[in-house]
Amino acid sequence: MSEALVAQKGPYAVDVTAGKRYAWCACGRSQTQPLCDGSHKVTDLKPIVYKAEKDATVYFCGCKQSGKAPLCDGTHAAL
Repeated sequence: MSEALVAQKGPYAVDVTAGKRYAWCACGRSQTQPLCDGSHKVTDLKPIVYKAEKDATVYFCGCKQSGKAPLCDGTHAAL
């Protein structure tokens, strides 16, 4: 089972801290969206690690279809 589930049709705004790593859920099954909680273990999918370069608000993909994962690229608008 390797198909990502759509967690939501829109991005998740997350305040990130410079130097910190975030594990973005690529499978759509995490209960702590948009971040990984280990639910991917029933799939072939793995989380993508995002390292914040500066303190900022970033928009993590919620539909799990972004071509710029883990960040949103607007793909959800076509779903």
